Amino acid sequence: MNGLFMFGLLKLISHMLFIFLSFWALKAVRIEKWIRKNHIPEARILYVFLSIALGYLVSSFFLDFLEVSRNLSLLITN
Repeated sequence: MNGLFMFGLLKLISHMLFIFLSFWALKAVRIEKWIRKNHIPEARILYVFLSIALGYLVSSFFLDFLEVSRNLSLLITN
């Protein structure tokens, strides 16, 4: 039970961290060139959705990489 709680907490922290990092990194992209004039709220929502999607994908990759490396280490030691 404790291991399951810790993995859930790691997953939550990882998702939030990578969503924040992707939001920060997307500030470097000049996305306003693609948005029509007077559509500021829609652009902000698009920015948040892109951050969530990118952060979730990177976090999922990171967590899968950790799981595979842990499984490989268990396979090699046994």
